[in-house]
Amino acid sequence: MANTTNYNWETPDDTDLVKDDAAAIRTLGSSIDTTTKNLNPQTTTGALAYRSATANVNTALTIGTTGQILTVAGGVPTWAAPASGGSMTEITSGSLPTGASTVTLSAIPGGYRDLRLVTKNARTGSDGDNIGLRLNGNTGSVYYDNLFVGEGTTNQAPGTLMRFIGSVDNTAANGLAVATFYEYESTTWKMHNSFFITPNETTPANARGQAYQGGSDITSAITSITMYSTGASNFAAGTYVLYGVK
Repeated sequence: MANTTNYNWETPDDTDLVKDDAAAIRTLGSSIDTTTKNLNPQTTTGALAYRSATANVNTALTIGTTGQILTVAGGVPTWAAPASGGSMTEITSGSLPTGASTVTLSAIPGGYRDLRLVTKNARTGSDGDNIGLRLNGNTGSVYYDNLFVGEGTTNQAPGTLMRFIGSVDNTAANGLAVATFYEYESTTWKMHNSFFITPNETTPANARGQAYQGGSDITSAITSITMYSTGASNFAAGTYVLYGVK
């Protein structure tokens, strides 16, 4: 008997007798059926077929779940969750306790790209006080930043604090401030920026917004951030959330 080139199906020879045709057709039909099934192993809706290690045999990949993407693992296609990028995970949150002079966010875990600190309605007991930040409890003159006001800037270099919120009003509570610490696990000097908008300390009905940009000489990973009032009074209100950014 002769065989086909690609799938090795058995076919009659030219010299076979007519009486053998029925058996030959059955043999060929069975071979086609087996091969076709091997090439189409899917049995559920949405399943995909891919080439297996065995010649002329495919493997079925069942459909993934909502939100998954098709990727490759171990040399074969597979469904997986999409890689994270730009997402934020809450690390810790809480309140700025009335009467407290400092609040420390400690034991900051690794594994993120950046850190983002958000405070809402943060205020102190006296008008015009500032709220600053320190990293890893470092009180040395290791912080540098520029304050951007309108088209001008004022420099601080070096200083013992990282400016965060400036000249807060002690009665109105509708301010928002955001600080981002870039590559917080790197062994390089740390870079940050922060933006805030708060009620004006002299006219609370008016808003005032400013931005700081700078860094510090700290080369170790950031494991704690301390918020504190830099004026004569302590915290009067406010909440905070620290996020890890992928």
